[in-house]
Amino acid sequence: MKNILSAVFAVTIAVMFTGCSTSKTVTQSRSTNVTQARDAYEAYILSYYPIAVEQMHRHKIPASITLAQGLLESGAGKSTLTRKSNNHFGIKAHNNWRGKTTSTMDNGRMCEFRVYDSARDSYEDHSQFLLRPRYAALFELETTDYKGWARGLKKAGYAEDPAYPQKLISLIERYRLYEYDGYSKRDVSPLLGGGDAGGFSGSRPIYTSGGLYYVVANTGDTFKSLAKEMGVSRRKLIKYNDLYKDYNIKAGDIIYLQKKRNKAVKEYEFHTTTNGESLYSISQKYGIRLKNLYKMNPEYQSYTTLKVGDVVILR
Repeated sequence: MKNILSAVFAVTIAVMFTGCSTSKTVTQSRSTNVTQARDAYEAYILSYYPIAVEQMHRHKIPASITLAQGLLESGAGKSTLTRKSNNHFGIKAHNNWRGKTTSTMDNGRMCEFRVYDSARDSYEDHSQFLLRPRYAALFELETTDYKGWARGLKKAGYAEDPAYPQKLISLIERYRLYEYDGYSKRDVSPLLGGGDAGGFSGSRPIYTSGGLYYVVANTGDTFKSLAKEMGVSRRKLIKYNDLYKDYNIKAGDIIYLQKKRNKAVKEYEFHTTTNGESLYSISQKYGIRLKNLYKMNPEYQSYTTLKVGDVVILR
């Protein structure tokens, strides 16, 4: 008994001295997980919002709804079904499907799902899925009424989860996806690979924003690999994006393929910052050379995280 009490006492003392350290480690781990999840979501949005906007103008489905459904159904592009089959919305292969299929578990049973050649094909098929008569009432809503669309999808039987509408609304508001509902056709021009886009080669989507061509980086991309794929020298990619040669490219990074502007296009005069933004991230968002943005905003440091609500001059 004496040995047992001594052991208990020793453990108690150890816990007293390590409790704060353990708590700090758990907190740091949670913070890291939250940051990684946010980065994955933002990378997905940057990669696919041009396609969602394109679908909105073609089929009158809010881009915010399409993006939120894609984020939710694909796990921000990380699900096996999305990675291996380009299926971003978990659409099953029913009797009328004539394309390729894949078998995978869903709610404890094996199901057949549709396989697409590209993400763009998946987004188009998702739009066609919603054009069926059962969803007709949704198209009487404005494309800016994302709350009505979210609730209407559940009412029409799109998902069994009673919390489905709120999950969509939460994603839309957390990541400001409603902003894409106001985008015009000329705001984004996704040109999918396999050919020549603006004189650039490559097998991935090449986007344009205000006349500048850019790609969204994938995991494992380097300046060397992108230079080889896109036909732009490594030195120019580093210079165009205001980076340094030892910078490690991250998934979701915007990489411009040509020199950025001295100032934003005339539609954008100011930018009000949100959480985690810096002058550099803003320079990439609007395609402005960092040194010019710094000259217009000398009160801010170029790579320092800005406070929420700071106003940055863009032109």
